[in-house]
Amino acid sequence: MKVLVIGGGAREHALCRSLSLDPEVTALHCAPGNAGTAEVAVSHPVDALDGAAVARLATELEADLVVVGPEAPLVAGVADAVRNAGIPCFGPSKEAAELEGSKAFAKDVMAAANVPTARSYVCTTPEQVDEALDAFGPPYVVKDDGLAAGKGVVVTDDLAAAREHGIACGRVVIEEFLDGPEVSLFAITDGETVLPLQPAQDFKRALDGDEGPNTGGMGAYSPLPWADPKLVDEVLETVLQPTVDELRRRGTPFAGLLYAGLAITRRGVRVIEFNARFGDPETQVVLARLRTPLAGVLLAAAEGNLAELPPLTWRDDAAVTVVVASHNYPDTPRTGDPIEGLDEVAAQDGPDAYVLHAGTRLESGRGDGGDTVVSAGGRVLSVTATGKDLTQARERAYTALGRIRLAGSQHRTDIARTAAGASDASGASGALEG
Repeated sequence: MKVLVIGGGAREHALCRSLSLDPEVTALHCAPGNAGTAEVAVSHPVDALDGAAVARLATELEADLVVVGPEAPLVAGVADAVRNAGIPCFGPSKEAAELEGSKAFAKDVMAAANVPTARSYVCTTPEQVDEALDAFGPPYVVKDDGLAAGKGVVVTDDLAAAREHGIACGRVVIEEFLDGPEVSLFAITDGETVLPLQPAQDFKRALDGDEGPNTGGMGAYSPLPWADPKLVDEVLETVLQPTVDELRRRGTPFAGLLYAGLAITRRGVRVIEFNARFGDPETQVVLARLRTPLAGVLLAAAEGNLAELPPLTWRDDAAVTVVVASHNYPDTPRTGDPIEGLDEVAAQDGPDAYVLHAGTRLESGRGDGGDTVVSAGGRVLSVTATGKDLTQARERAYTALGRIRLAGSQHRTDIARTAAGASDASGASGALEG
């Protein structure tokens, strides 16, 4: 099977790594890719937002499957262009991807499908923003209606800051604050059958202790020792299947990866948001635990044959990933700094720990004259490790991370710390991380 992955972040590197280990994959390509994907896939320069260009590349490569990774190409309709060229594509249509592209649309779908979520108002004027903020009170939750790379949400007790963000966005969703720990649950679907993956938890704040601004994600872990064993079944029944059924009823079936961001509140599970693709950094830990070869599952979803697959199988290992970010992230990150120590991780820690690239690129003519990996974005890379439990996976991740040298870089030191402690102690519930 020839597979083309579209995108150039850590999520795409994780996908390429998993696909490269699949014996059914005979050729693997990534466009545009990054310095990490280039190690396992052939890179191609392409504008990921240009559906015609992506479809043309897939045709030239005679791809059997195209996997569209990022949200922006999905919302732009790139998956539609690939399918129109007669090539199976894993990723929802432009219409279905509005589930992530517009939070107001997602709220409307959830209301129609009776999916539990936070009470909310859609606001387009300063007066409406003021009324909504007054109705809910602090903590204020203000979400940009459109795509914002994980940084369009403000959760604050500061009324002035909440109001400023709401007015600046133009069209926002203001909703009640949901208490309790957060869970990320992915599901692969062909528009009818829904196949949930293993849950994970990510860390959105930039600093230890969940302090600092929101980011695209600074780390994640799986499994969740504190979660109810029945959680996945409950979310499938009350959230995932009803949402897929409602989109099909509307004539816009969702086929691809449906991501549910959940809050486990005192009143039960509530949906915080939907995404229309694999999430970063949760993808890194979920795929690290997946034993079933990935390509066949994605192709079955693209071709509408998920119901024919046997159940997925999973490794017993735990997985932890820690993100390394550039200086000044998430504001205006500094780029162009050389990254050292990558070879040391591969030599001393692999395969129990490995690096997945995000904002990196190869730059020639530096140092000894060969290619040098340099930073090229805010979140530069993540270190993913597995172990017999979260404690061992966490230790391996931070040991490997200690070998990496990037001037001015930052990372959180508390990823999975509380959950590892809970797992070591008794596996009891109650870890409030993320």
